[in-house]
Amino acid sequence: MHLTFSDEFNAAAESKQSAQQDAERAKFLVEQALQDKKSTIIRAQGEAISAELIGKSMNPAYIELKRIEAARRIAETLSTSRNRAFLDSDTLMLNLARPMNQKLAKLDERKI
Repeated sequence: MHLTFSDEFNAAAESKQSAQQDAERAKFLVEQALQDKKSTIIRAQGEAISAELIGKSMNPAYIELKRIEAARRIAETLSTSRNRAFLDSDTLMLNLARPMNQKLAKLDERKI
């Protein structure tokens, strides 16, 4: 005995299976979006804590260290570049021979 189903029944079964697959896909996308949301929140909290810690550690010595590190990175970039650049170190605040407080005073004078 051989059973066959009508075309309408087969179409309904395929439609149901397709709907189930779409529902599973939608469920997966919702779960993925929730995970992305959690990840974004955790990352933002970490960045906020980092910013707070950096803000608390902002003292003249730390600022001077960061300024020297920036000057070193800029010097390395310029030294490996094939282009020629002529820069004023006072404008870039990279004149490392002069203490930072003198540089800030000079900038204040320019504003007046």
